[in-house]
Amino acid sequence: MGRSQILDQLHFLRLPAMAAAYERQQGVEDNELTFEERLGFLVGAEVLARQNRKLARHLQEAKLRVQATPEEINYRQSRGLDRGVMRALLEGGWVERKQNLTVTGPTGVGKTYLTCALGHAACRLGYRVRYMRVPRLLDELAITRGDGRYSQFLRQLAKYDLLILDDWGLSPLTGMQGREMLEVLDDRVDIRSTCVVSQIPYELWHSQISDPTIADSVIDRLLNKSHHVALTGESMRNEAPLLS
Repeated sequence: MGRSQILDQLHFLRLPAMAAAYERQQGVEDNELTFEERLGFLVGAEVLARQNRKLARHLQEAKLRVQATPEEINYRQSRGLDRGVMRALLEGGWVERKQNLTVTGPTGVGKTYLTCALGHAACRLGYRVRYMRVPRLLDELAITRGDGRYSQFLRQLAKYDLLILDDWGLSPLTGMQGREMLEVLDDRVDIRSTCVVSQIPYELWHSQISDPTIADSVIDRLLNKSHHVALTGESMRNEAPLLS
């Protein structure tokens, strides 16, 4: 079988990265690599390409607010960020165990950046992630309830391995909003992980939900099996990379 036929068949089998790697090998002398080394190079190129495409799809689906990576997390500032705790969170065991995470702290200390970096790390591990601001989520819940897509929207949210809810507590939840949020969280307890980001310490979240009974249920579901990261310090918005 000639080179052109091999390339045609690789493309027919939908192995474009392997085909490209095969073409790159053509300038290598036969005695420079063993057959196993050549085959390993071809297979490795295809595997890497597929992993990169999968990561790109997951990142696109996640809709992370900022392009943050674990390698860019700033540990230099004094803001209560423990490197050991972050290393454990970035390894993703808490997502695998269906646990939750709360990230709190004043504005500008890097809460959003930090959680987007955690979301990026989860995407690398193959998890499906979705970032949403709570005000936008509440709007979507109200819209879908009105046009008949409410149950479908809840099922969609329930499929994400990690749901990041940013700007929790910007305004108190009405009775209806509290019940809708409870439905979102009920679908995730012990099944999927949820990360909540807020300027308000989690000890005060109960007062942000108008119905005390609903508040009890919502807080119980968020804080059950939950890790906590409390950031402190001055705003880092003028630091590089930009943190929010």
